[in-house]
Amino acid sequence: MSEPVYHVPVLLQEVIDGLSIRPNGVYVDCTFGGGGHSLEILKQLDAEGRLVVFDQDADARKNVPDDDRIIFVQHNFRHLQRFCRLHKITQVDGIMADLGVSSHQFDTADRGFSTRFEGDLDMRMDQRQELTAFEVVNTYSEQQLHKLFEQYGEVTNSKTLAKTIVQVRKTASLKTISNFKQALHSVVKGNPNKYFAQVFQALRIEVNDELGALKEMLQQVPPLLKPAGRVAIITFHSLEDRIVKNFFRKGHFEEEAVDVDPFGRQTITPPLKAVTKKPIVPTEAEMKRNPRARSARLRVAEKVEGN
Repeated sequence: MSEPVYHVPVLLQEVIDGLSIRPNGVYVDCTFGGGGHSLEILKQLDAEGRLVVFDQDADARKNVPDDDRIIFVQHNFRHLQRFCRLHKITQVDGIMADLGVSSHQFDTADRGFSTRFEGDLDMRMDQRQELTAFEVVNTYSEQQLHKLFEQYGEVTNSKTLAKTIVQVRKTASLKTISNFKQALHSVVKGNPNKYFAQVFQALRIEVNDELGALKEMLQQVPPLLKPAGRVAIITFHSLEDRIVKNFFRKGHFEEEAVDVDPFGRQTITPPLKAVTKKPIVPTEAEMKRNPRARSARLRVAEKVEGN
């Protein structure tokens, strides 16, 4: 590993325990990043075991260890099944995803993820894509901006913020982080750091279609998992956690039509069963050691036999 401090893996032992790793099994790490979780999975595998790792960020490739058991896929995990099949893998024993932004991405100023640094308002996890945070704030309508700040950032005055952005961009550039923060200082509510953290979260989710990608990935998990195979997902905000929780419980998303009996009960058994009722959270010791773990929530589910 060329950069051991690239990203500190969150809930590391809890993920490994949750996956209940079989030494000769096939596993997928949907969010390779610094490789912390992957390296621990590799330690549990024997010579027959295999690990497929996904990361759309090109910077993650340099963290891939020289190990014949690992396959690196530089694509979004929304293409999970497609690339597993491409590598002749039809079923796996376990899947994990750490949905947080890596420390490397937050701490690299020119990626534009953090409010702490100066740089372009970018926020692309995959720098091959065209849409940036600047494009969002510079071209989206007032209604679109209001909706994304309200839904993805839970910004208290999202309507005022959207209106102000549309007005300000006519005469001022919002291309850099400092431009953006300075132009909007008059509408900040409460703690500026917390306020802009919520605003940046909303922009990042929109730029990378994070919730859409998460839903697509989750739908591919049941058919890809072997019976009794497990999936472990770490979320960092309520929007993600709600999606994961509901999918583990129901096997679908609220907007999807499902067959129900006359009493409104679902007639098809969900393909996954939650291993723990409540999400697993970091210990006090881990949060002290790694403050970025504070909001992490881990949910683990198992593929139901016969599904």
